[in-house]
Amino acid sequence: MKPPSDKPAPSRSALNAARLWAAFGYAWAGIGHAWRHQPNFRIECAIGALALTLAWWLEAGLAPVLMMSALVLALEMVNSALEAAVDLASPEWHPLAKVAKDAAAGATLVAAIFSALVGLAVMGPPLLAKLRAAWRLLSLV
Repeated sequence: MKPPSDKPAPSRSALNAARLWAAFGYAWAGIGHAWRHQPNFRIECAIGALALTLAWWLEAGLAPVLMMSALVLALEMVNSALEAAVDLASPEWHPLAKVAKDAAAGATLVAAIFSALVGLAVMGPPLLAKLRAAWRLLSLV
């Protein structure tokens, strides 16, 4: 939700550039908020960057690693948004609020686990090949 403004609201036309620009601004504000206030988001960004660097070095598929990293980051932001909305709607502890928060956190965990499995499937074979080649070189010395 945005604060009230003295400016008129942008047109509702889907092709309106000002409306699109404003929408991107709100989205970047959400990403910035996640970066500043969610330690797990920063950790997941770092892990994603390391995974992409490793995939590039191994000459493995970048697309699956990028897609899984994006999925984990997106779900982390959805989890944060849901937690904020639940806290606003239910400031007191409630069992259904706990269910909602736990389910959102669980979705992020499932994505992270499957992201690791995709990473192993995509990068495992080329990593083993590089390790075997390095071992052969060391054995010759």
